[in-house]
Amino acid sequence: MPTSTVENYVKQIYLQQQSRAADLLPMGQLAAAMNVVPGTATAMVKTLAESGLVEYEPRGGIRLTEGGARLALHVLRRHRIIEAFLVDVLGLDWSQVHEEAELLEHVVSDKVLDRMDALLNHPQYDPHGDPIPTSQGDIAEQAILPLMSCKSGDQAIVARVSDQDPEFLQYIERHGLVPGTQINVSSLNTLADSVEVRLPKDKTVVLGSNAAAKILVRPHIAG
Repeated sequence: MPTSTVENYVKQIYLQQQSRAADLLPMGQLAAAMNVVPGTATAMVKTLAESGLVEYEPRGGIRLTEGGARLALHVLRRHRIIEAFLVDVLGLDWSQVHEEAELLEHVVSDKVLDRMDALLNHPQYDPHGDPIPTSQGDIAEQAILPLMSCKSGDQAIVARVSDQDPEFLQYIERHGLVPGTQINVSSLNTLADSVEVRLPKDKTVVLGSNAAAKILVRPHIAG
């Protein structure tokens, strides 16, 4: 059975690969994501390579093998179902569940996880809008883009919040920008590097580009 350290590494490699167009993930990027020095990351990657979970090119970087990707998706499934359970069943605030899920994802059994999943009626997304892999390792694809990429007048629906920082999530919730919210992009201010959006009940919010980049939306076509 993989250790929690192995699971954390393959999960992080998978997540970092999803944000890159290149095939190989640089070791420096992985070390930064894991908050360790490069030597520590390299030693762990060599262990993962010996276990057949990654392919490692010393001067190029790393990529998950099929087995590594399968393990990463299994860990993500556990993490995201746990987050949904903590919010929807136990009533925890969505800004608090990431760290709890980081701990529980390594100890919950598949039997308990499947029961959680059934109790939640098999959700496709966690409370932050991240897709939940199926037990077969399939994952829903969304046509989403950063809010800052929208044009003035665009209508969209908040699909995902990519930052798990509790203060940022609380900020987003206070302003009503949780996943599922329909918004209208009122204006873009390139000089101020900000975007103004209109929410239901004619509420407006102005966000800087840094915050807007962490809010992913999907186009909304009025029916």
